[in-house]
Amino acid sequence: MSKAAPPQVALRAPDDVMQLARMGASFPTRLSFLRTILRWLAQDGSKVERTVWNINEDGFGHAVYQVALGGYDYALIAVSSELEPEQRTDRVIAEAWDAAFVLFDGVPTAEDIARVCQMAPLQEAGRFTEKELVLSRANKSVRLFAHIVDCLRNGEQPDRQVIRNTGYLMRTTAVYGNGKFGIADRSCIADRPGLGGPFAAEMLIVWLIRGFTHDLVEHLGGAELDRDLKRHLGIGNSTGLGMAPFLVSHPELMNNWVMARETALARVRALTGISTAESEMLKLLANAAKTHLDEWTVPDPEAQSEIEQLKQDWADLTGQLDAILDQSQPIDELIRISQVFSVACQELTVSLVLEPFGHLVDSLTTSMASRREKALDPRMSVPDLIRLSKELCSWATEANFENTSESARFWYISEAKLEPRIGRRYEETGADLERPLDTARQIKFMLQSLRTWDGDLAGFLRSFPVHRDAVLRVQRLSEYPYAEIRGNLICETCRPIDMLRFKLAFFGASKFDPKSDLWTRITLAQGAPLFDELDKVGDWWLAALPS
Repeated sequence: MSKAAPPQVALRAPDDVMQLARMGASFPTRLSFLRTILRWLAQDGSKVERTVWNINEDGFGHAVYQVALGGYDYALIAVSSELEPEQRTDRVIAEAWDAAFVLFDGVPTAEDIARVCQMAPLQEAGRFTEKELVLSRANKSVRLFAHIVDCLRNGEQPDRQVIRNTGYLMRTTAVYGNGKFGIADRSCIADRPGLGGPFAAEMLIVWLIRGFTHDLVEHLGGAELDRDLKRHLGIGNSTGLGMAPFLVSHPELMNNWVMARETALARVRALTGISTAESEMLKLLANAAKTHLDEWTVPDPEAQSEIEQLKQDWADLTGQLDAILDQSQPIDELIRISQVFSVACQELTVSLVLEPFGHLVDSLTTSMASRREKALDPRMSVPDLIRLSKELCSWATEANFENTSESARFWYISEAKLEPRIGRRYEETGADLERPLDTARQIKFMLQSLRTWDGDLAGFLRSFPVHRDAVLRVQRLSEYPYAEIRGNLICETCRPIDMLRFKLAFFGASKFDPKSDLWTRITLAQGAPLFDELDKVGDWWLAALPS
């Protein structure tokens, strides 16, 4: 007999949750994919073993790390190469990197290692097999890397403020999975314990790469880093438009991510009283978040202004914690009161309140993958489809695409790097190559065509096959309410960075450092357990390095 689900309040409305401005204020939670894979490793009693260290005195060569999870063996094969300063760039068009990595399926032989060491530095130009699960590359944070090496060589520990200012030794510019460039399709590992969740293999390699960067800097410095400092060194990442279309092309998956988080929130809001230990943990975590916000500084003036506002809001909200947590429904009250503050403060509060209640929410991660896709139903009546469009898609049906500002942009794929880009429809050529990320416009035009149709839906779809995707998207919302972004992705004011932050927060990213509306730097695994600390897997929500 299955166990009854915990009580919960009503879920937050999709029309609110899936607004781009709120998506762009997302924070990592205990349901984030990096947190989830580390819990799997801890529960499985996994150990990381460095089996090969063929790195010379200049830091170049290769290393292999072995880890078992769920009855399967995996290996990180890391290749460190010499990189000239003029070759170092965050851009996807780079052709050389400080390091390249592969997550290998099994225990690699000497021949496997030799092949990967030859191919991994070539990245897209290399040749890979189904034994390679994930492909990645990274560049050093040169000044921090050099500072730590110099300090260790002089018998000193590095300056804490210098570490706090950067927070990582290397920054990845790509983490490729799911069949790209010949590596294994996700279907090869989707049913394996631990790797069945979304982006689990990618988050596993990120954590392993981070450990390699620690070993590399200690190898060059000839001494061990202080463990607190080492734990604070995560992995940086530069992410651009290549990530954004995923949310449009995988609507059911996006729904499942958000549904899990919103269900988790609804469960903790339903709590009628919390223990003293849970109350104290919330206060402790709220203070840790304050320290994290104090550390979070970015060059962009607008983004830094938003952080400053968040810091003030957070101080004002958490200053009321003692009184709020004494209420009969303390979490619900805290969420309710947070609504008077900025959207960023509201979403940070959502992230906070999930932390002490793993026993209520962690199991929801098993529902975040996508096992099936909803099929289009041509039997639906035309009146029902029109009604559904009006009820669920006002964000699309109310847009005026005759206004040039509402159709100012178009998404396309760069021929040079096969990566998504955005063009200006009325200023640049190429709109004939537009990719179908204009969901709102598709639904609006489908509905306009449908209103003049006097036959059934099957006949409509035969006559206007161009509208099939729009019909499916409307039908899907009745079963997957969080499957669509409530916004116009081709309008003048659309900020793709909101889509990036939303997805990156589900990965587990923090300290977002936007470089424009089109790309951002982030930090992953900051504060995460080291290789020998998986017993401390629950204690790193928003990391901060105390003075």
